[in-house]
Amino acid sequence: MKKRPHIISEIEEGSIAWELELEPGDELVSINGQEIEDVFDYHYLVNDEEIELLVRKKNGEEWELDVEKDYQEDLGIVFENSLMDEYRSCSNKCVFCFIDQMPPGMRKTLYFKDDDSRLSFLQGNYVTLTNMSDRDIDRIIHYHLAPINISFHTTNPKLRCEMLHNRFAGDIFSKVQRLYEAGIEMNGQIVLCRGLNDKEELERSIRDLSGYLPHLRSVSVVPVGLSRYREGLYPLESFSGEEAGQVIDVIERWQEKLYKEYGTHFIHASDEWYLLAGRELPEEERYDGYLQLENGVGMLRLLDTEIRESLSRKKGDQRVRTLSFATGRLAYPYIRSYADKIEEKFPGIRIYGYEIRNDFFGEKITVSGLLTGKDIMEQLRGKELGEYLLLPCNLLRSGENILLDDVTVEEIEEYLKIPVKIVGEGGADFTDAVLEENAGREHKRRQMYEQTDCSHCGTP
Repeated sequence: MKKRPHIISEIEEGSIAWELELEPGDELVSINGQEIEDVFDYHYLVNDEEIELLVRKKNGEEWELDVEKDYQEDLGIVFENSLMDEYRSCSNKCVFCFIDQMPPGMRKTLYFKDDDSRLSFLQGNYVTLTNMSDRDIDRIIHYHLAPINISFHTTNPKLRCEMLHNRFAGDIFSKVQRLYEAGIEMNGQIVLCRGLNDKEELERSIRDLSGYLPHLRSVSVVPVGLSRYREGLYPLESFSGEEAGQVIDVIERWQEKLYKEYGTHFIHASDEWYLLAGRELPEEERYDGYLQLENGVGMLRLLDTEIRESLSRKKGDQRVRTLSFATGRLAYPYIRSYADKIEEKFPGIRIYGYEIRNDFFGEKITVSGLLTGKDIMEQLRGKELGEYLLLPCNLLRSGENILLDDVTVEEIEEYLKIPVKIVGEGGADFTDAVLEENAGREHKRRQMYEQTDCSHCGTP
């Protein structure tokens, strides 16, 4: 049964839906006579070149519309509910879940734990599979939806049950096998917790997961994120620099072995491991096309490559300008080095850089995406900021201009008395923003789904 009406919230100008005179407030009832359960059905059914839409207008009239279009051409409809169904909450109680490490009093949606396979397909969230039924697997295989991103954490069934605090968490591998046999493309992740799934357990997980090659294309290993709000939670500890080096050694040994056998490195350490161990980042070729960027695997290497390429296309001049940037501790040394390269080529430009300490979540959290507006404002107060301030786009909530603590970009501008530019993720975005060849991104991040995935909480 259809759980909720699929109400249109927006029509893209010039689209097929616009030409059909559909309007916000109209309801999509069916496609080709089939009711739409959720976004999976919708994306699958609208792909055909000839489709029949049943639409209920705001005044109650029902329109039957025959549509001829190109294969996979979009209709240009945006729905009030992006999933076209209720979000599925997570039944796990992971010992490392970052949502459990957040303070009270924040926006309600930030505490919602989802484990929804549809978000894996649509925006790259990682799912544990513990909340998926056989019918969910059937639908993925039927629609051949890919990639599906899976939080494995360990292939030891007993340990997985303990880490996810779910007695069914060790039973997922029959589902993985079904996806593998159907040729569904997958990516995996392991949130590594000291003393739990590291060392011999990590070796076991890599060995077992490599058996799903080539359909399991990559697996990332990321260190658990620990905030200062862990009272009453499982006693996890951070990895030392020496231990980070040991993790890298295991991963790189497996990379060498698997590359010889399969032509892919498969298992990847996130950038944090290399920074913590004080080691050079891997060369670009070792990232296999950057399959795990959203997990912080290769982001700094790719940024380095893009900035170097962008600068090589610029002709230095004597323009005069002062500006500043602020970012988290993890990325700061790299952004500072790129700023130095720009200053060298453009000697009239002065770039002030600031490493923001995460006082809100605690100093162990070093990624820029978890910085708050309050920390940025307090730590930049009275600093030399120049003509404008650059901030990375991953500070912002989805489709909005606000940070995690509901501080807006405009409030930062008012507090610091300086214009703020939101800089995109690419290296060219940074150089263009510095050189004012691009005014910087508007004060919004690209639209994403608000819910935060519990299984992805180790690497926010």
